[in-house]
Amino acid sequence: MTAQSDQVEIRTCGRGLHEVTDQIVEAVKGSGITDGLCTAWIRHTSASLIVCENADPDVLVDLETFLADLVPDGDPRFVHRAEGPDDMPAHVRSVLTATSLAIPIADKRLVLGTWQGVFVYEHRHKPHQRKISLSLIGD
Repeated sequence: MTAQSDQVEIRTCGRGLHEVTDQIVEAVKGSGITDGLCTAWIRHTSASLIVCENADPDVLVDLETFLADLVPDGDPRFVHRAEGPDDMPAHVRSVLTATSLAIPIADKRLVLGTWQGVFVYEHRHKPHQRKISLSLIGD
């Protein structure tokens, strides 16, 4: 049994989905693990990780449209606005999505479906540097 840790960093360009599948695939390849589990953890409270379709960009647009309706910026119910009208909505969005993912590894590859990709979902309007901690365990 082998355990390793790694980190992926991404500079987002503001609110939206930013694919990080390739960076995680490279970390798995470099780990030497053939079969096991990759756990990804985003170290932020206003961004999240999701597995989503990566073939049709309309899926990403529709997802953002849905969340914009569900958690609108500037909602008068929110008290926390320290960093602007997208501050509390960003926190709510991250709670509704995920801060970690567990993805199986088989034959030195992430076990993802044909149209699945791993994305950082930036919930703030301004660009940010985001860090994802990876824990890789297996044989």
